[in-house]
Amino acid sequence: MDLYARVNILDRKAVRLPTGDVTDAISLDADPIERARGWVAKGADRLHIVDLDAAAYGDYENRSLIAELIAAVDVPVQVAGGIRTPGEVERILGFGAWRVVMGTAAIEDQVMIWDVCRDHPDKLAVSLDVRPDEELAIRGWRADSGRFMEEVLIELSSAGVASFMVAEAGRDALKAQTNLGILRRAIGFVAESVIASGGARDIDDLNALVDLETDGRRLGGIVVGREITEGRFTMKQARAATNTE
Repeated sequence: MDLYARVNILDRKAVRLPTGDVTDAISLDADPIERARGWVAKGADRLHIVDLDAAAYGDYENRSLIAELIAAVDVPVQVAGGIRTPGEVERILGFGAWRVVMGTAAIEDQVMIWDVCRDHPDKLAVSLDVRPDEELAIRGWRADSGRFMEEVLIELSSAGVASFMVAEAGRDALKAQTNLGILRRAIGFVAESVIASGGARDIDDLNALVDLETDGRRLGGIVVGREITEGRFTMKQARAATNTE
């Protein structure tokens, strides 16, 4: 099971999002590149980089910094945030990114997703924000899609999507327990890697994610970030928990 570390970038700074709203972002001491290097030094298998300016405001000024970050580390890096067109997919992959992550665009324009997967096999991940009734939220949780997790997972799997980042829309990762049922159902719907991207409150929640299983399938990875920064558990504990081989 892969351990992903998250780096959020806003205005070329590494930030923490206490509520998931960019207007509440808290700047961290380390710049994004140093923060990424720190995660790798602590044992992250992969990095999940989120360009919040591109996602929230359509501002792509962080892209050059992301290119520098990818070159500065020796683990696979996937990039999310404002990736809505085939041209932007090609630009990010041209930086050396391992994968790109799409969200709302993937749900709303599945014809484009088929084209992207055909042109860039194994390079596209899709982020799904799931409500308790399993309807997918879009546009940063601000709107309902009218689509549900099962149908979208199966359709995007058929298109050739390499992995799925699954989180619960509206959940505060440090206060609310993970909805294991949503993740258990997700890994039962598709053979592709499903990554728990919503965070864990504590080491018990993390262990529950590691132990999750449906028909012999398990999560392909877990994303950590704020829970470690705020001392809920250490990167060493997370590394030990996810080292399931």
